[in-house]
Amino acid sequence: MSRIGKKPIPIPSGVQVTIDGDHVAVEGPRGSLELDVVGDVTVALDGDMLVVARADDQRSNRALHGLTRTLVNNMIVGVTEGYTKELEIVGVGYRATAQGPQRIELQLGFSHPVFVDAPQGIEFEVPVPGRISVKGFDKQLVGQVAADIRRIRKPEPYKGKGVRYAGEQVRRKAGKSAK
Repeated sequence: MSRIGKKPIPIPSGVQVTIDGDHVAVEGPRGSLELDVVGDVTVALDGDMLVVARADDQRSNRALHGLTRTLVNNMIVGVTEGYTKELEIVGVGYRATAQGPQRIELQLGFSHPVFVDAPQGIEFEVPVPGRISVKGFDKQLVGQVAADIRRIRKPEPYKGKGVRYAGEQVRRKAGKSAK
């Protein structure tokens, strides 16, 4: 039995959960999210808790049991608290500038500035020029937007310059050795 899948999910006050067959919709103060449940996994409302169960012990259903429970839990946490991903910019002259909550300008050593527009439900914050906060209520979308920003200029292994996640360790390589 999946140890994660068998845990019930508490529904906080202010959150509405609608279950229609294999479709789960969660609505809260920050927004609304939807999920289509796949496989023989069911989501049921039990008072103020959500219970995720599987029909049998087939390998595919066992794999989807914990995944489904985690996805539904992430939806509930997202519409109540939200998610944040922090990025650091390392390099001389590398910086970010906020142009409202929906757009940032990045100077990353290219001959031109790079502009990044936030998709629906995502906001950017630039507390200092070397740090970017990506905020939103959809965990998957927050992570994808942060990964897209990081992909513009990945940290390189010789000097460590580029965009990295906060706290990410970049393994440095030795440069050329002199004769």
